[in-house]
Amino acid sequence: PTECFLSQPEKKQESTVKPKRRKKKKISDILEKSAPKPGVPEDLQNLLSQHFGENRSVIEIEELKLSDSCFLPANDLTHSFSSYLKEICPKWAKLRKNHKEKKSVVMLVICSSALRSLELIKSMTAFKGDCKVLKLFAKHIKIKEQMNMLEKGVFHIGVGTPGRVKALVEQDGLCLNSTKYMILDWNWRDQKLRRMMDIPEV
Repeated sequence: PTECFLSQPEKKQESTVKPKRRKKKKISDILEKSAPKPGVPEDLQNLLSQHFGENRSVIEIEELKLSDSCFLPANDLTHSFSSYLKEICPKWAKLRKNHKEKKSVVMLVICSSALRSLELIKSMTAFKGDCKVLKLFAKHIKIKEQMNMLEKGVFHIGVGTPGRVKALVEQDGLCLNSTKYMILDWNWRDQKLRRMMDIPEV
């Protein structure tokens, strides 16, 4: 009798070519194609209601809304930083002269990084005159140092990052009672083309 062999199914040769992975869209790719658009007060209002909307009541959200009188004209991308500041606070010399409070600043500039803070400090030379500017970011500067400086001296302008400013306010190192202006560095984009408000931690 002839022997019966079970035929083995032929092994398919594994293809060495891997299937192409779909390239994930990065925020920088999307932003690269969009034209720079100056920020407007409505952008901040929308951001606040988005951020607080999930865990606040309708009344609480209503209280968070800032009236139009809280806002100064935004930079329409035609101004340098100094010329923009001159336009929005023409009485700066008087404000600066009258400011004598410690632990506080008249103007608070908030931007996304320490490097950007230094850039802005350099670019406001024409505006600030001889007033004192304090760096409010974490890079190479301990929070205790900043608190000591605020306690001992009178500073007119503070330029820093959201994280450090928040920490100083929470630890009672920075008092906002005499702050007249808060400038958000809204239009500037970093290397990844993100604005400050595109960074989730902010």
